[in-house]
Amino acid sequence: MYEEPYRWVEAVGNRRQYLDEQLKQGSPVVALSYADGILLLTVSRGTPKLYEIYDRIALGGIGHPADLEKLRFSLLEMAHLEGFNRSPSDVTGARMMKLGLAPIIKQAFEEIFKAPFIVKILLAELSLKPGKDMFLTIDYDGTFEETSGYAVLAATKAIQTRMVAYLKKAGHAPPLSLDAALALTAKTWSVGSLAQAAESEADHKDEKESAIPVAQEPDDAQLLAHLRETLADKILEGAVLERQAPGSSKYRALTREELAFLVPKSAQASA
Repeated sequence: MYEEPYRWVEAVGNRRQYLDEQLKQGSPVVALSYADGILLLTVSRGTPKLYEIYDRIALGGIGHPADLEKLRFSLLEMAHLEGFNRSPSDVTGARMMKLGLAPIIKQAFEEIFKAPFIVKILLAELSLKPGKDMFLTIDYDGTFEETSGYAVLAATKAIQTRMVAYLKKAGHAPPLSLDAALALTAKTWSVGSLAQAAESEADHKDEKESAIPVAQEPDDAQLLAHLRETLADKILEGAVLERQAPGSSKYRALTREELAFLVPKSAQASA
């Protein structure tokens, strides 16, 4: 039945609905440049969502853990092969995205008799110069986008747009300190998390058109309160790419102490 073009389009549409449904519960990811590098932040149930890919490249993702791991290992292999055969300077986020991730994810999405990847991925690449950091995001259909300054992942494009609007309104431009960047990414994460919760609730009520009313934008105190409530049974995960870090690898997971001012004491004890 899928040999006919319109049947194929119908199948792709069904696949989009399936993937949108699967990603509804994914935890948003926020990445932005700060004074000394790039910060990535998310909340997880224990399975890590932030990783080092190569010296100056980090990955954040939402979706099925098995799919995320499969694609992460593909990127690791590609990065180290490129670094060995060419040079470490040739290992870039753009090459990882255009030659690695995008073709694999697009092919899996369009081969309608095979399972697609249930993921959205963000790559952050640290530049030698402040202001030149690069961010790349890819959707489950292989569509990718390059940005500078910041990038976000969330369940839907509407929620991502809302998170970006919050970042722009807050004025994220460097030089933010690490603590200031942490506070901003945490609040941006809450913007996405609350919007996803509102969409899920609206879906149940069949009122999707009024899912994210602008008039109900929470203030900063409410955003941080939502994060802290969420951390009662989840883990705050942060990582940085530090421009001035010694050695070739610039990736470092943030410590519990560095995240402490965002995390309630009850969550610190179990982290």
